[in-house]
Amino acid sequence: MLSLLLSVVNQQTFTSGIVERDEQLDRLGTGYLFTEGPSSDRQGNVYFTDQPNDRILKWSLDGNFTEWMKPCGRSNGTCFDHHGNLITCADEENQLWSISPDRKVTVLVKDFKGKLLNGPNDVWIRPDGGMYITDPLYPRDYWRRDPASQQPGQYVFYLAPGAHELVPVDTDLKTPNGIVGTPDGKTLYVADLGDNKTYKYAIQPDGKLTGKTFFCPLGSDGMTIDNKGNLYLTGNGVTVFDKTGKKIEHIDVPEGWTGNVKFGGAGHRTLFITASKSVYGLLMRVHGV
Repeated sequence: MLSLLLSVVNQQTFTSGIVERDEQLDRLGTGYLFTEGPSSDRQGNVYFTDQPNDRILKWSLDGNFTEWMKPCGRSNGTCFDHHGNLITCADEENQLWSISPDRKVTVLVKDFKGKLLNGPNDVWIRPDGGMYITDPLYPRDYWRRDPASQQPGQYVFYLAPGAHELVPVDTDLKTPNGIVGTPDGKTLYVADLGDNKTYKYAIQPDGKLTGKTFFCPLGSDGMTIDNKGNLYLTGNGVTVFDKTGKKIEHIDVPEGWTGNVKFGGAGHRTLFITASKSVYGLLMRVHGV
């Protein structure tokens, strides 16, 4: 069982074979305002955001929670790069940040064509360091900017390694949000939360996306993938689809909204779920990539 558990929150029957036998969803921590953006380091420690409180927290392998950084630019989605820097969608000024292990901030992107982004929401980094970013418009009460969009649409962008200029790679989604790719860097999944659909793309060496295909009839706030190629989508709990787009599991989460999900813990076998005022864990047979 997971260490330092607060409580088993409900009893569910899992039939897909991806959840460890006899395991149940556990509430690991609570008392936050809105949790988001979990990312796991190489050891399995999970960093996540409490965006209304403008902070990043760390859940350690021993089950303890610590406040890692505050303020944090109202960071939302996050992803570790191969150098151990935490890449964050810093929504306060609509920027993309790189935060070093000693918490030094480097602004990677601050605009597109001289105009503010809508608000970078989620990011995935492919094996060569290229980054894919979703940029939906969710006006925030803490913005000092005009809440109206300065961009012609809500895009998915690509940032090449070492580059500072974003390249639009999908301009046809209504509200792009959750994003994740396969560990071989060949396939990208993007959720259109506004249209309640998720799409699959082939990633080209230059960063462009081709072969856009409908994957499943569900949008997602955040998402992750396991070593079997199963895709985990969030919103109403966590819904799992296999690599063909077939729904194979649903994990009920007793919160108003499930924002995001990531594998962490020992062996990256704990499904770590950020859900509104709490965070949850579920021990799995599969593991993260």
